[in-house]
Amino acid sequence: MILYPAIDLKNGQCVRLEQGDMDRATVFNNEPAAQAAQFEAQGFSHLHIIDLDGAFAGAPVNRAAVEEILAHCKLTIQLGGGIRDMATIENWLAAGVDRVILGTAALRNPQLVYDACKAFPGHIAVGVDARKGFVAVEGWAEATEIKADELTRQFEDAGVAAVIYTDIDRDGLLKGVNIEATAALARGTSIPIIASGGLAGLEDLVGLQKVEGDGVVGAISGRALYDGRLDAAAALAMDGVV
Repeated sequence: MILYPAIDLKNGQCVRLEQGDMDRATVFNNEPAAQAAQFEAQGFSHLHIIDLDGAFAGAPVNRAAVEEILAHCKLTIQLGGGIRDMATIENWLAAGVDRVILGTAALRNPQLVYDACKAFPGHIAVGVDARKGFVAVEGWAEATEIKADELTRQFEDAGVAAVIYTDIDRDGLLKGVNIEATAALARGTSIPIIASGGLAGLEDLVGLQKVEGDGVVGAISGRALYDGRLDAAAALAMDGVV
C-alpha cells in the first residue's frame, strides 16, 4: 500500500482545510518545496498535491509552487486541482508530474478522461469526492445528485490508473478514514482505489490494509502527518506500506 503525504496549496502555502472549506484553512508551511523535501527525507516515495485555488478557479493557480517542488525533490507526484483540459494535462506531465487527477472534469466532461487515458496510459487518475455518498465538484463547493459509485463505474473501461476517493465530511477532521465506504467502492470496480479524508493514525492504515484485497491500494494523509498524530517512521515501517 502506498502512503501519500499530502500538500494542499492555497496562496502558495501548504494548508489543510476542514471539510473542504476554504475559510477553515490552517497553514502548516509557507514553503511547499521545503515541505516536500521534508517528506522525501522521511522516506516517502510518493506525494499527493492539490492546487486548491485551481480547483475553484478551474485552471492552475499555484503552478510556481508545484514547479518548485518538482525542481527540488524526486518524489513520484500526483497532482489535482483545476485540470480541465488536455493541454493542461500535457503541460503538467511534461513538467514532471507522474499522474494528473481529474475531478470536476471527470463529471463535466467524461470524454476527456477517456481521451487522456488513451493519450497518457497509466498517468490519469479520477478524483471522486463525496459528501454523504454524493459527488461534489468545483472545489467541493457544488453538490450533485451523482453517487460516488455511479461516477466511478462510468470509467470502468477507460484505463484509469486509480480513483482517489475522498469522504469530504471527514476530511481534515482526523475522524478516521471511512474504510467501509472505501472498501465498498473498491469492490464495485476493477479500478484501484486510493483512500482519502480523515486519516488519523496507524489504526487507519491497519484497517485499510485489511481491505487491500478489495482493491484499496493507497492512502493519503495530510493533517495527521503535519501535527504528528501519524508518525512517518512508524507508518513506513509497517509491513507492506511504502
